[in-house]
Amino acid sequence: MTLVPLFDSLRHSDTLTMPAGWTQGRANYGGLVGALLYARMEKLLGAPRVLRSATVSFVGPVATGLVTLTAEVLREGKSVVQVEARMLQDGGVVAAMLASFGAARTSVLAVNSVPAPEFTPPDESLAMPYVAGITPDFIQHFDLRWAHGDLPFTHSPLAELGGWMRMKAARGALDYADLFLLIDAWPPALLPIVNGPAPGSSMTWTLEPLQLPPGKTAASWWQYLAKTDYAHEGYGHCGAQIWDDEGRLVAISRQTVVVFA
Repeated sequence: MTLVPLFDSLRHSDTLTMPAGWTQGRANYGGLVGALLYARMEKLLGAPRVLRSATVSFVGPVATGLVTLTAEVLREGKSVVQVEARMLQDGGVVAAMLASFGAARTSVLAVNSVPAPEFTPPDESLAMPYVAGITPDFIQHFDLRWAHGDLPFTHSPLAELGGWMRMKAARGALDYADLFLLIDAWPPALLPIVNGPAPGSSMTWTLEPLQLPPGKTAASWWQYLAKTDYAHEGYGHCGAQIWDDEGRLVAISRQTVVVFA
């Protein structure tokens, strides 16, 4: 289904129905959960703000069905606003987000961003297929092109992966919610080293947007490169960077992942 009616409904009510076709295992797609939590914050704040960092805690699996979203300003200073949002289902919290919004200010600090990787073009990269009952349901809404590393569960020696991504249908002009929707589409970077299928999920996810390039949408091509920093005792820690198709660094992402392997 298109996501436009879902996000439109949030403007009028804090209770909405998580749609079918967006699951990953028994839970709804984490990128959609993050996007809705952000949208609830945006509704609370009213005036546009610059999102600097947002951390999502996936407290429990978000099932298809009714959820309620809440948001609260924890502190508003001269430049920075700290906001918390929660998603509730069946009387309990299933996800929470803590975000920092910060107004731009004059600074002597300037550090060049990491250059984009030299991937093969999207039409020359391996397309990740959607196979009902095998790949997660939400994959049907995305176009992922593998250009770096190996596929999950292939016992690869390399705990990293990357390529191109885009949504098959954009909601409209690019906004921060689209970054949440896009970036979580890739599997955790440690899964290629696992020998055979194994369940896993994100515990926490931090997204740091750097810019929203003009003229782009979620249906534009975006580059993604993720690497595993450390994995031990069933938990992995992965970092990723995202560029647009012109090589501009757009966001930094970090995940703490639990894998039952």
